[in-house]
Amino acid sequence: MSAFVIAGREYASLFRIPLGWVVMALLTALSGLVVALAVLEPGAIASMRAFFVVAVHLLLPVAPAISMRLISEEARTGTLESLLASPVGSFELALGKLVGGWAFLITCLSPTVLMAAALWIAADPVPDPGPLVAGYLTLGSLAAAYLGVGLAVSATTDSQTLSFLATFMILLGLIIATTVGPGIAPAPVDAWLTSLSLTARLSDAGKGVIDLAHLAYFWGIAAVSTAAAATLIEARRCP
Repeated sequence: MSAFVIAGREYASLFRIPLGWVVMALLTALSGLVVALAVLEPGAIASMRAFFVVAVHLLLPVAPAISMRLISEEARTGTLESLLASPVGSFELALGKLVGGWAFLITCLSPTVLMAAALWIAADPVPDPGPLVAGYLTLGSLAAAYLGVGLAVSATTDSQTLSFLATFMILLGLIIATTVGPGIAPAPVDAWLTSLSLTARLSDAGKGVIDLAHLAYFWGIAAVSTAAAATLIEARRCP
């Protein structure tokens, strides 16, 4: 069973449960509200930059809702034992779960592309496509980072509720620390917290900046978290 098979299985399973449709509807509604209030402001320059910055917070409850079941649900129902007994490796399992959850979250974000298209059609002058491409590329990378953290947390517990709360608090703590911390922390810590900022990276992307350092930061979090999840899964395999 390859990681792609696991990813496809996970992606399809999220459409077979009410949670998947609730998450999609919630994210679409919140995104539409942000676009209506912050993007379609009369007289403002046509840009999705405000949406991309706010998306750091929009994904805060959504990503944990998706990731909370990736491993913990398998453990709770007993199907994880069957997966561990199969030839599939722990990293392959973790990677497949991450890719499946990430593909679903990207699907949930896809309606916002229609909002961007409407802005493109209605705006005069036509917006520069650069910020849109950079924004969505960085937003997709942020989604991978959020889900990676949630995947690692999900591998530590059989409780979806605990997984959701722990992931939410970790991500919220990171946002608060990198937003408020730089203004009150000592100089060395201030610079370190600033370098970890999520909002600043999405803000740069909204300006049309495709910074490979930003993408590497998000995908690095996803990679390290996936490796951590694989280690935790392997620990369950060993007696």
